[in-house]
Amino acid sequence: MRWLLLLLMAMLSMTATAQDRPVSPTALVIHGGAGVIERADLGADDERAIRAALDAALDAGQAVLARGGSALDAVEAAVVALEESPRFNAGKGAVYNAEGGHELDASVMEGHTRRAGAVAGVTTVRNPIRLARAVMEHSPHVMLIGEGAEAFADAQPGIERVPNDWFDTETRHEQLKKAQQRERDQAQAATDLKGKYFGTVGAVALDAQGHIATATSTGGMTNKKWGRVGDSPIVGAGTWADDRCGVSGTGWGEFFIRNAVAHDICARVAYRGDTLQAAADEVIMKVVPELGGDGGAIALDRDGNIAMPFNTSGMYRGWVKPDGSRGTAIFRED
Repeated sequence: MRWLLLLLMAMLSMTATAQDRPVSPTALVIHGGAGVIERADLGADDERAIRAALDAALDAGQAVLARGGSALDAVEAAVVALEESPRFNAGKGAVYNAEGGHELDASVMEGHTRRAGAVAGVTTVRNPIRLARAVMEHSPHVMLIGEGAEAFADAQPGIERVPNDWFDTETRHEQLKKAQQRERDQAQAATDLKGKYFGTVGAVALDAQGHIATATSTGGMTNKKWGRVGDSPIVGAGTWADDRCGVSGTGWGEFFIRNAVAHDICARVAYRGDTLQAAADEVIMKVVPELGGDGGAIALDRDGNIAMPFNTSGMYRGWVKPDGSRGTAIFRED
């Protein structure tokens, strides 16, 4: 009987410890891309539809966090919702490359383990962010590209393949035609890309265990050539998460790669003691523009602080703070 009494006492002690263990506040921040977004060019119906799509992504991610799910599950859920919307340059709304097709990139990172997965140049994967997570969890690699990534997808349950024209939208086709006409009219168009890209989606989440995860997905740059890959699938450039901080970037990817933007923001927090806002502002508002690039980022730290700087005219964004307050925004004055 004594051993039974001791067992019961131990079980009660474990239950009390679990009940007394503090639960961290949760938070979520998302983006649907930074770029030239002028209020005069965005009709009321389009604005309502975009805000509704942002809200749907927040709902998807927050539902995971509210039931005690992981930050990794939350960012995947939020980004899948954004990939499914034709309003953003990822998944269904992906832009066209110069050949009239779609090449998609994505990455995911879990901060406390530093696990990461990425795919680039995939053409038939409906939700590239799911494949990026599969690379992280079910392969010994961090990044897979093109046909190899799609062959890997065939062996993964739950990864849906679609014809490349499934990603077609008339809006993106019109953007391709305008970009190609501009290229014919302007000799410098192939190198002067500032403000001429549009897109990328991403999410950063903090879960009740105090863990951070980040996910980013994109269709890349309109009229891109030669298998161009930007920052979105590159760990440290467009995506980063550690145990203090997570970042997802959006903008002119070449400059985010050259400045290791996502990692730089979190490094300033970790090594220099900057606040999240100060770190994100300095990198996005100073470092990137000084070299000629532009764009924005979303960032979240382990205390639930959120930063959303951008140096373009607009950035689609949404957030749920630790106190439960939430919102969406598009323009600088929002």
